[in-house]
Amino acid sequence: MQIEILHLIEGARQASGITVVIDVFRACSLACYMLDKGAVKIIPVGTVEKAYLYKRDHPGYLLIGERNNRTIPGFDFGNSPHGIKNEDFTGKTVIHTTSAGTQGIVNAVNADEILTGSFVNAGALIRYIAGKDPSHVSLVCMGYAARHPIEEDSLCAEYLKQKLEKHEPDFAAMVEDIRNTSGKRFFNPETQEYCPKEDFDLCLRLDAFDFVIKAERDEEFGIVLKKK
Repeated sequence: MQIEILHLIEGARQASGITVVIDVFRACSLACYMLDKGAVKIIPVGTVEKAYLYKRDHPGYLLIGERNNRTIPGFDFGNSPHGIKNEDFTGKTVIHTTSAGTQGIVNAVNADEILTGSFVNAGALIRYIAGKDPSHVSLVCMGYAARHPIEEDSLCAEYLKQKLEKHEPDFAAMVEDIRNTSGKRFFNPETQEYCPKEDFDLCLRLDAFDFVIKAERDEEFGIVLKKK
């Protein structure tokens, strides 16, 4: 099994084989929480304009997402796991657009299979990929706003790679590294409205969920994400 770590939108476009699009803070973590709360599917969208159009045609769908970490005007929720803690998603469809994670999903056009990746479902991803035993795996780190690499995504990719290669990564050290680098924004009093401190722990709950999220082709929306 050849495992390749790639970065940002260009990395998503280059990805082949089984492709894991990684966005720890926060799109791919949030997707797990929404599906665990009963959402039936998530529609990843690259642009805000397309999200609004889908909402116009499907007023019962939820609009969830962010730009520059802030909730988009007219959206039901931002991109925060903490922000949906009291919401019941049973039977609901979510339209999701973010600066990084959803961009990777819609740009992974050469992938044989697209999965979303975060620490919260890392164990399930490892079991799923190991069971498939593919010749090639692409781990795509979406970084901050898909503009530059960032610690939590790169470390998540390294965690997955090491586990797939039968090594034992030091997760505690990774968490501490993230806390002292990219994760600092979750502890800034000035950013609590859109980067609450609770999201740091919610996105780093290792193996909180025992399912993978897989992208499936859809006639109307192009791609939808479902729990597998």
